[in-house]
Amino acid sequence: MSAPRSLKALLQGNARFVAGTPACLPATVKRAQLANGQAPFAAVLGCSDSRVPVETVFDHEPGDIFVVRVAGNFADPVGIGSLQYSVAVLKSSLVMVLGHTACGAIQAATKFVKTGQTFPGQIQTLAAALAPVAKSTQHASGDWVHNAIIANVKANVAKLKADAIIGKAEIVGGLYDLATGKVTLV
Repeated sequence: MSAPRSLKALLQGNARFVAGTPACLPATVKRAQLANGQAPFAAVLGCSDSRVPVETVFDHEPGDIFVVRVAGNFADPVGIGSLQYSVAVLKSSLVMVLGHTACGAIQAATKFVKTGQTFPGQIQTLAAALAPVAKSTQHASGDWVHNAIIANVKANVAKLKADAIIGKAEIVGGLYDLATGKVTLV
């Protein structure tokens, strides 16, 4: 599927999800088919937040979307390798970086930048990785966390576009609104 058709399929699926008219069959219907392989038309780098289940948000069945999730939806080396596999091997034509409103990882990064407060264990690794986008938006007008969420999506889109393998696909950014369920391109 071409990148424009892939993006259209994602956004049409999100519209069905928002409208409460999903078209997906139960996962058990495709389970046997998927045991023999996968051919996802798109890949999504999303947040680990349990309120943002990617296939559900886009009203697509298992096997349609290759999903990489990490708190804060940022491209670390493991996520990049996974996305490279999706593009190079599985031939996904579209990669979306999907942020969401009220992201706890971005909230942690802004708190870390503002107060210097550190977090236990590897949570600090997440806050530190997201600190540059928090710093870059700290003095912008509007809501700091929201601005950092958008900046994070855009920074990761740029990072993936610069990758020799992933950059062969169409790469877009999106923002999922927790309250409405709508995905908006950014």
